[in-house]
Amino acid sequence: MKRISFPFLLFFLFPFLLTLQLHGKPYEKLRAKLRTSLNAYSFNGPLMKGEMNLDELLEFCAAYQIDAVDITAYYFPGYPEVPSDEYLYHIKQKAFLLGVEISGTGVRNDFSDPDPVKRKASVELVKKWIIAAEKLGAPVIRVFSGTVDVKDIPREKVVDYMVADLKECVEFGKAHGVVVGIQNHNDFIKTADQAIEIIKRVNSDWFGLILDVGSYRTGDPYQEIAQSIPYTVNWQLKENLFVNGVEQKTDLDRIMKIIQEIGYRGYIPLETLGEGDPKVKVPLFLKEIKDAILQIKE
Repeated sequence: MKRISFPFLLFFLFPFLLTLQLHGKPYEKLRAKLRTSLNAYSFNGPLMKGEMNLDELLEFCAAYQIDAVDITAYYFPGYPEVPSDEYLYHIKQKAFLLGVEISGTGVRNDFSDPDPVKRKASVELVKKWIIAAEKLGAPVIRVFSGTVDVKDIPREKVVDYMVADLKECVEFGKAHGVVVGIQNHNDFIKTADQAIEIIKRVNSDWFGLILDVGSYRTGDPYQEIAQSIPYTVNWQLKENLFVNGVEQKTDLDRIMKIIQEIGYRGYIPLETLGEGDPKVKVPLFLKEIKDAILQIKE
């Protein structure tokens, strides 16, 4: 019987073994890979006042070589209703022809409300926009925990009904190929531990965190960002964050080093806030982000 040498066998098995390693522990095997995106909230004023439309937002992204755009649902005409397929497909085609990807969308919802009727309305809103996201080709939809005052309700009880509603949305998202991401927004979710608890309770590959760097406002936000990255499916990278409750400029080089160490791959949508012309502020912040990304590539 002819013997097969070990090197010969390894030659044919290597691709299979590599696949197992990559699929089993992606963050340990793949280097960080980042794509820029613009969260439409950066242009909230012009969009809400009708001084800018989504076509012009897409053209702005193309002009400044921004890879993608995250278009929150309330910038679409008729929100909270979903616009016509004709309009959704127009935006999808426009983005495609400009070479701009649609990295996500999001809705206003509240899963902290103790009223089950109101929470059900939020679930239905998320489901409607999951279908819209599917039609747009948006891979993720952003949702919130909520802002209702629940200090008189045991936190574990709120988490219980919140998780049940999220699971329903996530299963619906899975059926339509759309990931659901919950944003830490300094609301019911204030810390990385609180965000991770909910993500682990939902326990789905189709659910993760929208990492808002400006909404961890107690302690060291960089430590919480590092803690959150393994659960992160998208970002809101802001100009400022809070260190021990004090607002200060975001250290982008530090964040990129954390990303490099942990190995996040995907979009990092930027969001500018506050006074000033976004047509001036966004390009300046974008350059800072691109410069920081280049540092981790060297």
